[in-house]
Amino acid sequence: MIDKFKIELTETNKIIPYENNTKIHPDAQIKLIADSIEKFNFDQPIVVDEDFIVIKGHGRLLAAQHLKLDKVPVIIRTDLTEAQKIASRIADNKSNESDWDFPLLNIELEELNDLDFDYDFGFEEDEILTPGIDEENKYTKKVDAPVYEPNNEKPDILDLLDSEKETELINEITKSNIPDKEKEFLIKAAQRHSIFNYSKIADYYAQSDKEVQDLMEKSALVIIDFDKAIEYGYIKLSKEIANQYQVDYE
Repeated sequence: MIDKFKIELTETNKIIPYENNTKIHPDAQIKLIADSIEKFNFDQPIVVDEDFIVIKGHGRLLAAQHLKLDKVPVIIRTDLTEAQKIASRIADNKSNESDWDFPLLNIELEELNDLDFDYDFGFEEDEILTPGIDEENKYTKKVDAPVYEPNNEKPDILDLLDSEKETELINEITKSNIPDKEKEFLIKAAQRHSIFNYSKIADYYAQSDKEVQDLMEKSALVIIDFDKAIEYGYIKLSKEIANQYQVDYE
């Protein structure tokens, strides 16, 4: 396998994070990785593909950026299919017992299914990779979609979304000295850190006019109509269920 990839020093700003990376890296973890690099050197290369998109090592890349390292060691893999790259990322995260970004993990597993790539990542049967929302509005492994009973008070629209983390990241990115294209990409990625308050969204929906309600449904902030959710692409059925659904509802 050694002849299928090479190791080299590469400019840090040349390395591109994978847009659907399923692993969450808290700031405390990045600090630990950075401390480790400072103490023991960068002895575990970042693995990238031929386009320098990260396969393994997002945490090490973030730590390198935190340390303002100009260059980092990388392993360049040119021998992997797209399915193998996705599977390698998930397997690596699973082996490290990651905090999972369940919506993105679900997308990646669906992509592997579409690519007919069969691999056992070792998830337990009760680890349902369908995002739900708990009482603190965080992603969980619950298979049931959240159901809210709206009250009669319409909340302030600013209370529907917590953008504190997103704003902090965008400010940090904007002040950085990285190229504009990378700033643009990272700013878009920072939007993933906004947290929706779905109980308040349900209250707001219930007290809004029809046009606003329609747009909220199209944005998948609420799902009222199952058929519409399928039409808009927010629900993806398995092939077996989809075939039966087509029979029942021509």
